[in-house]
Amino acid sequence: MATDNSVNPQPYRAIRAKSTPSTITVYQAFSPKIAQPALSAQKFVPPFSRTRMTWIKPSFLWMAYRCGWATKPNQERVLAIEITREGFEWALKRSCLSHLPGHLDHERDKWRQTLQNSPVRVQWDPERDLWHRPLGYRSIQIGLSGEAVDRYIDEWIVSITDVTDLMGDIKGALDNGDVEKATGLLPVECDYPISEELRDILRAT
Repeated sequence: MATDNSVNPQPYRAIRAKSTPSTITVYQAFSPKIAQPALSAQKFVPPFSRTRMTWIKPSFLWMAYRCGWATKPNQERVLAIEITREGFEWALKRSCLSHLPGHLDHERDKWRQTLQNSPVRVQWDPERDLWHRPLGYRSIQIGLSGEAVDRYIDEWIVSITDVTDLMGDIKGALDNGDVEKATGLLPVECDYPISEELRDILRAT
């Protein structure tokens, strides 16, 4: 799908995230019974399940859309998880797109084989604005399973912070019609640089 960059200056598929030279921040939403132990331990512990795929999202606004500003059942607590860039890029390198990227037979066969063997799934979904309306470019979601979940929990996590109140503050500002305040509260997210190898794997633009 082509985009008109004169209207939409954002790349159609790019990772936008809060990051430092050594870390990147991703978001997840959980019930209090999972979030609170994770905050206390600064890692995910039971009842968090390592056997299920867990999805991490670098976009704060996509997370806000997904959890309804932390109001949906079992998504009442939103966590900002700071992880190492090394771990994040390990996941991207071993990822497979959730949906078939092409229509040719050889592309389909290669994709199916990669999907079967990969511990990481990637989806590109429409980014959202403050009112959860879809925008003309995509935001990445990354699903971790198997070895990727173990590495995420045991090796990559630098810190876990509760940003539920921030979600509420932004929604409150919007409810009061103060768009400027709501915008000012958003975390600053910039384009996250990736190698040409990762760009090919992710079909990034």
